[in-house]
Amino acid sequence: EWGVSRGRLMPVHHVYGEDEIPESARRALQESLVLVHGGMAQNVGPILEMVTEKYLLRSETEWAGRQEALGLLEELIDALKKGDIRTLGRATMKNFRGPIQAIIPWATNLFTETLIARAEERFGGDFWGFWMLGGMSGGGMGFIFAPERKAEAQEAMRDIMAEAKARLQYALPFAMDPVVYDFAINGNGTTADLRAGDGAALPAGYYKLIVPPLLRRDPSTLSAAQRADLQQFETASREDASFGSALPQVLEDMAAPSDGPAEDDGESLQGLLETNGFDRKLHERIRTDLLAGRIGLSQNRLPGTSLIEDVAPGDVVDLSSGPAAGEHDLRSAAEAGAAALAAGELAVVTLAAGAGSRWTGGAGTCKALNPFAPLDGPYRTFIEAHLAKSRKVAREFGAEIPHVFTTSYLTTQPTRDFLASVSNYGYAGPLAVSPGRSVGLRMVPTERDLRFAWEEMPQQVLDEQQQKVRDSGRAALINWAKESGEAADYTDNLPLQCLHPVGHFFEIPNLILNGTLRRLLDVRPQLQTLLLHNIDTLGADADPVLLGMHRHAGHGLTFEVITRRLEDRGGGLARVNGRTRLVEGLAMPDEEAEFGLSFYNSLTTWIDLDQFLALCGLTRDDILAGDDAKLAAAMRALADRLPTYITLKDVKKRWGHGQEDVFPVTQFEKLWGDLTVLPEANAGYFVVPRLRGQQLKDPAQLDGWLRDGSAEHVRSLCAWE
Repeated sequence: EWGVSRGRLMPVHHVYGEDEIPESARRALQESLVLVHGGMAQNVGPILEMVTEKYLLRSETEWAGRQEALGLLEELIDALKKGDIRTLGRATMKNFRGPIQAIIPWATNLFTETLIARAEERFGGDFWGFWMLGGMSGGGMGFIFAPERKAEAQEAMRDIMAEAKARLQYALPFAMDPVVYDFAINGNGTTADLRAGDGAALPAGYYKLIVPPLLRRDPSTLSAAQRADLQQFETASREDASFGSALPQVLEDMAAPSDGPAEDDGESLQGLLETNGFDRKLHERIRTDLLAGRIGLSQNRLPGTSLIEDVAPGDVVDLSSGPAAGEHDLRSAAEAGAAALAAGELAVVTLAAGAGSRWTGGAGTCKALNPFAPLDGPYRTFIEAHLAKSRKVAREFGAEIPHVFTTSYLTTQPTRDFLASVSNYGYAGPLAVSPGRSVGLRMVPTERDLRFAWEEMPQQVLDEQQQKVRDSGRAALINWAKESGEAADYTDNLPLQCLHPVGHFFEIPNLILNGTLRRLLDVRPQLQTLLLHNIDTLGADADPVLLGMHRHAGHGLTFEVITRRLEDRGGGLARVNGRTRLVEGLAMPDEEAEFGLSFYNSLTTWIDLDQFLALCGLTRDDILAGDDAKLAAAMRALADRLPTYITLKDVKKRWGHGQEDVFPVTQFEKLWGDLTVLPEANAGYFVVPRLRGQQLKDPAQLDGWLRDGSAEHVRSLCAWE
């Protein structure tokens, strides 16, 4: 960058005066532009990183797009100077469709494309163009219309956005309802007045928000500015009539927290627990172990004396770069797999219980419903891509494949409603949504776990004053845990804030507990194998070769692993004290041990149904009989044999009037890969190509996914309806 970059993030900006862009042009823009916020709240960081990376690398297509954008800038400025808003609209639309998406295709999304299409459909030639106003679309946006139709367009865009948001609210990260702004061009920009002395008080609403938290703080930790705020508030409360209601409001906010559980308009906590299969016996067992110190944050890790080694060549069947020479007759395996598919002996199970908070930067959505990328034209959801893969295999082998999506208390109803709204994407085979029948109730953390998290885990080093504030807050939380009762049920919040998911081990047991497996066996008594995979493992499909190899090997569980890359975090395949098994990231004693492993777990698993039922102490007849008590006892017994991981999760409790507190709570997980701890599980391992096993966990991966052939590979596996 020497001699190229000027060493600053933002370029020099020029503010146009009225001698350059006259008042008539400004008025023309104002009379045509419908300014909106779509309501989406997205993390623009990955987009900006992609832009920067492509700028530094001078990628050919993206660099050409940048040069085109610079040319369009001159066209935009010229149109503004002339007050030619129709030309301006064409230029902003061309910029959005051309350079912006050439550089970063992910700057747009299905919500934005829906709005543009509806505006074009409704207004025809009187819709002059779309104007993206941020790092990515869905938030601040502009729609340019013929001025005589602006008032109509404002009403129409409000309705169009509300309808699109209602349809996509569980698929995309909306933070608020869409709004249409009533705006005027401000020739001065942002301005402020400096007040001093008695006139230095800010509006009463400001103090209503900031004073209660300050009064809860240790006075010695307050900064000079915070002390000044309190002093100004005290003076204004006595002398300024406009502050008459401010002091009573602050006192009300201070007294707002209560000892009773929070209520909301939804189902009660007890009702949610009963509906979602809360296992009180398992819960009490975990509480007992937690108080006894048998489980906890420090006990998540394997003992320091454990010998963790990379696997040997004979521990895996390596299919990552072609046939495993001399180990299997691939033709025979392919024939066996094809025969099993044609006979209807396979069902696909896709894990879709998660809210996808990592994908959306924290927003609660249903990742399965997220329209993540355009494939062969339209934006496709994760769920549509998986059904398209099963459809293609079914057509090839002449037998429809049952497809099951496992869900949770967070995603069951939205998934069912969405599938109904799209007519199951025209999927002809048996299609089921498997609701969760295992849910956890959060607990108050133990002092032992809080101290481990704060004193033994890596921490950011703060300056002296900040550290003092943090230590004071942590001491208060330890006192809260002791007073509330360590490992006591956490119920003092909204019901949904008290529940937690209990890990993906329970997804196959849920098929048994909620009757989905029984219904599958009723219509497919010949069912022999389940293919389990995660919703974001887009390259996994019902491959006949892998199915045949799994059957020839005779494994109860065959796990697919991929060659590890630096970004693959969360455990892997290892030899632990001489035994080959999957090790979860929570169990790793240190980072160095994980970096020494060659293979990463994709979670995709071929399951021999009869062997899994035997592992649970069950038979097909037990499943068909539907004895709920027997099935629940069998699932609990299997869960008891697996490690229990304890994690801390921060949850918010809102008191109203803009006040909220954050509490750490304890929750547990049991994970599918830990079945490899059990010798009776009879586990085996296939190393598969990365195109098959990689997972889309973060939108930042989309750009590489598009460029490295992954997107094209997924297209080749799909038959869209």
